[in-house]
Amino acid sequence: MPSISRAILIALLPFVTAGPVIRQFGSSSGFGSSTQNGLDGDCKAVTVIFARGTTETGNVGTSAGPPFFEALATKLGDGKLAVQGVEYAADVAGIMQGGDKAGTEKMASLVQQAMTKCPDTHVVVSGYSQGAMLVHNAAKSLSADVTGKIAASVTFGDPYQKQAVQGVSADRTKVFCHSGDSVCLGTGIITAAHLTYSQDAEAAAAFVVTAIGN
Repeated sequence: MPSISRAILIALLPFVTAGPVIRQFGSSSGFGSSTQNGLDGDCKAVTVIFARGTTETGNVGTSAGPPFFEALATKLGDGKLAVQGVEYAADVAGIMQGGDKAGTEKMASLVQQAMTKCPDTHVVVSGYSQGAMLVHNAAKSLSADVTGKIAASVTFGDPYQKQAVQGVSADRTKVFCHSGDSVCLGTGIITAAHLTYSQDAEAAAAFVVTAIGN
């Protein structure tokens, strides 16, 4: 196993054993939950397909996703947002693969499902940490026709920050990577900066609203 892989495993051990910090949100919107299955419900104006980070709970986690959803729901108004989490292992083995392969396939499938079920919805792809890897990988696996319909891409703590999201134009792509976040540099070492993306919720939501022209 290459040395960088050992470094990633060692760095992630505290988070594998301890699990993520659970944040509580005061809103009654329901978007503060770590599990979101919006595609099971009615079509909304905007649909976010979100992949959580390694070892996070539920299917959207707690660190970056829920604060972003809460902020976006507030900006869009009541009843205009659906969020669908990507069900995947979100384990260290996925990082060794450059992003969980089954998770990548699931995310791509959910994007297509959203567009088929709700042809008028604005589909936003988003992910945190390993989930950001899935955003990039899923986009590569989708046809140009599908990626051309993606309204926006938003990633947090993105190991592939220097890579484009294939098929999604630069003006519809936003990456949040904090100074001191070694994951964004591709080392896989978890620092305190990697756990602070809830503070970008408002900026991420504002970007999406602008991207969809709302």
